Amino acid sequence: MQEYTYSEARQRLADLLELAQREGGVRIRRRDGSVFLISQVLPSGSPLDVVPVDLQMTRDEILAFIREGHRDPYQID
Repeated sequence: MQEYTYSEARQRLADLLELAQREGGVRIRRRDGSVFLISQVLPSGSPLDVVPVDLQMTRDEILAFIREGHRDPYQID
């Protein structure tokens, strides 16, 4: 991870943000010796979030398809 002085960071902020995005972070050091980390904040949504799909079907139609899929193929109606 690269480290820059406060003055360098102030002059090159846009470049440092891009660098932090590519490399995971950038350190900035102040004159007093304190060091700060700039890193990208990633979205906190669940990877299991899905966009809903409008099937244009009623609840009863959907349940009928599910029941049909669970029906024993060897059972005589």
